[in-house]
Amino acid sequence: MKQYIKLSHERCIKKGITPDSVYSRRVLDGEVLNQKLEYNKELIKTAEPFLNHLYNFVRGTDFFAILNDGEGCILSVVGDEGILSEANRLKMIPGAYMDEESIGTNAMSVVLSEGIPVQVSGKEHYIKSYHQWTCSAAPIKDPSGKLIGIIDLTGYSKNVHPHTLGIVVAAANAIERMLEVNRINSMLTISKQHIESIFNSISSGILTSDLSGNITSINKQIVKMFGYSEYELKKMKAWSLVEGWDEVVNVLLARESYIDKDTNVKARSNKTQFTLTAYPIYNTDKEIVEIIHIFYELKKSRKLAGKILSGQAIYTFDKIIGKNEAFQKTIEYAKKIADSSSTVLITGESGTGKEVFAQAIHNHSIRKDEPFIAVNCGAIPRTLIESELFGYEEGAFTGAKKGGNAGKFELADEGTIFLDEIGEMPIDMQIKLLRAIEEGVITRIGSHKQIPVNVRIIAATNKDLLKEVEKGNFRKDLYYRLNVLPIYLLPLRERKDDIPLLVEFYMDKTSKRLNKRSVKIAAEHMEFLKNHDWQGNVRELENFIELAVNTEVLNTSFLNGKQEEHTNNSTASAKLSMEQVEKNHILSMLRECDGNVTAAAKILGIGRNTLYRKLEKYGVSSVVVNM
Repeated sequence: MKQYIKLSHERCIKKGITPDSVYSRRVLDGEVLNQKLEYNKELIKTAEPFLNHLYNFVRGTDFFAILNDGEGCILSVVGDEGILSEANRLKMIPGAYMDEESIGTNAMSVVLSEGIPVQVSGKEHYIKSYHQWTCSAAPIKDPSGKLIGIIDLTGYSKNVHPHTLGIVVAAANAIERMLEVNRINSMLTISKQHIESIFNSISSGILTSDLSGNITSINKQIVKMFGYSEYELKKMKAWSLVEGWDEVVNVLLARESYIDKDTNVKARSNKTQFTLTAYPIYNTDKEIVEIIHIFYELKKSRKLAGKILSGQAIYTFDKIIGKNEAFQKTIEYAKKIADSSSTVLITGESGTGKEVFAQAIHNHSIRKDEPFIAVNCGAIPRTLIESELFGYEEGAFTGAKKGGNAGKFELADEGTIFLDEIGEMPIDMQIKLLRAIEEGVITRIGSHKQIPVNVRIIAATNKDLLKEVEKGNFRKDLYYRLNVLPIYLLPLRERKDDIPLLVEFYMDKTSKRLNKRSVKIAAEHMEFLKNHDWQGNVRELENFIELAVNTEVLNTSFLNGKQEEHTNNSTASAKLSMEQVEKNHILSMLRECDGNVTAAAKILGIGRNTLYRKLEKYGVSSVVVNM
């Protein structure tokens, strides 16, 4: 007797299993059996064709095939009708456990205990009712070597043959390989679904093609962007869709990059212009075999660029300081018109906060999450203003950037463009601006393509535009096109009751920014500030407070000294003192900037033209200007 059979019999005696037993001690049925079958459904599904094939091989020879799980529970039985009836009488049925403790020594129990293929025949079985059987069983293991099932071929002992075990082992091996294939396929399916989910969740349109233009894959966004069905797109050629597709291929074959190029697509929808970026896919020989095309909607790329280049508007109405009744009415009016798409013209003296109001209007509107692009029309050389506003194509002029450049209108698409110092715009440029406003399209320099833009225009000026119209410096039609929703900002001298609030706000803000102590202002000194003319308005006040924090110029001795020198005209002396302080501050900034007016104006927070006017006012003519 084989050693493992002998050891199994000894264990059966110790476990109290009687040779006269007929049925397995443990047989599942009902819901418990259904749960067992459900748990092992992958094993059953995979093994079923092999189990049937094994039975077909021995059909008509009184054999039946059994599939067990890793605990020895029978999951499936198939065989000749006559021998199956005998097996059913002994309850060798699905749900019956064939392990050693349940039914003694048999081929399946030995596989469980030894983990090897075995053949058990006749009296090698421990219980007498199984002496009629010859059983050949082999383990089914997972890739880690864990036993997950058993396949068995059972017949009458008179039909025992050593080759039977070989057939069973071959079937077990085939099942193992198929389970591994299924596992790999499942992983590949999950991986494919994962990639497809990512592929389809990207907001950009993605299309891949070979070098002949055959489309190999697309994501769902492409279907939405181009307006064709997935079936239609896969029958089309990339070169029939994308204008200039040959250029894309040639650029990539030259090992150059193709990034963020505006292109036309023959789409079914009205959206025909997109931004295209293309990447090569290489084979193992470093040859380009496919191309990935990534399409962005122009407005999305403009929006992103706008946010990067300009940032978002930071001021909101609750950050605007002032309780003056007329000023508060202006704020309420600005809030009411914020959501309108009509153009706004903000007028008022320099330094009254025109850009602050423009930003607050933008942030109070439905466009608040879109770009806010500010353009100082007086700071751009007249030869460059058109390209600055409307952009240009590659090669449009000497020095034009490769690939061209989007203008401020394109960057502001869906958002707001703030045209500051609009009165400084050249007359020939005013015509083009009027066309852009009326038609909602712009044309880059060097191009004939019209690019639709949806922007809210807010213009601002410290000039009297009607007088400029009379002088022939500003077009009347443009004036009325801009002045749809007018806002006039009061000069600071007309809302003196707000000066204490503004002084307190800027004193706190400046001292914290400079990490210096605030300068205390007595009541008589506050009157001094309230009586000042403030020609530079809020900006002048802010600059003066910064000067006070830096130099402590607003101390008692300074103010008293000025008052004592001019006792006969205190108001004039105060005005003179403030103008002298401003002049000194301007000269200090110019020295710090080596005479560069543009840089000094930026630090002072005023326009370059405003600074020139102040220099002229104070008789400063010997400043060396670095342009």
